[in-house]
Amino acid sequence: MYYRNIYVKELDRPEPYQLSEAEQKEGFKILFDGTNMHEWTGNLVDYKPEGGCISLSADAKSGGNLYTKKEYANFIYRFEFQLTPAANNGVGIRTPLEGDAAYVGMEIQVLDSEHPVYKNLQEYQYHGSVYGIIPAKRGYLKPVGEWNTQEIVADGNHIKITLNGTVILDGDIGEATKNGTMDKKEHPGLFNKSGHIGFLGHGSAVKFRNIRIKELK
Repeated sequence: MYYRNIYVKELDRPEPYQLSEAEQKEGFKILFDGTNMHEWTGNLVDYKPEGGCISLSADAKSGGNLYTKKEYANFIYRFEFQLTPAANNGVGIRTPLEGDAAYVGMEIQVLDSEHPVYKNLQEYQYHGSVYGIIPAKRGYLKPVGEWNTQEIVADGNHIKITLNGTVILDGDIGEATKNGTMDKKEHPGLFNKSGHIGFLGHGSAVKFRNIRIKELK
């Protein structure tokens, strides 16, 4: 029975995610291959590797934040995500490990934007937006429960977000704030040169997988 249980466990274990040949040549690095959390720090209790994904359940009180151990400056960040109804999360970039990443760094919204509960949000709060700074185009999320693919390019002040093959944001944070921020709030970390990348929990069930990054010069 002992050996049989080991065999069943082995069958249930997901195959590690591997880079495509093209991404290998381009210099991408895997940050999560579905099997371990070696590249991550922060809330390793509520963010768990399950079924090849980083899974955050709605049972978590707030979800907290999960961060890369390493800091990144300019990069191309690719991942897949799956939302539940009204789910709310975010990707923090160039952020320290403490504080609200939307202000001490920069937050790219991860949100079930089309849920009725969000019908009155400001345009800079919807999925893919640089929170409080640059709004993203709406209408490109897949139905809740399906997997979405997203790419974030951060190159100096230039931020570009591609969702499911469509560019939904392409802007310059310097240009966007020359007359002040859209949300009229202070964002002291907006122009950080580098920092951690994080998933920012807000008490919603979400999943992430196939996370990889390419550093830019």
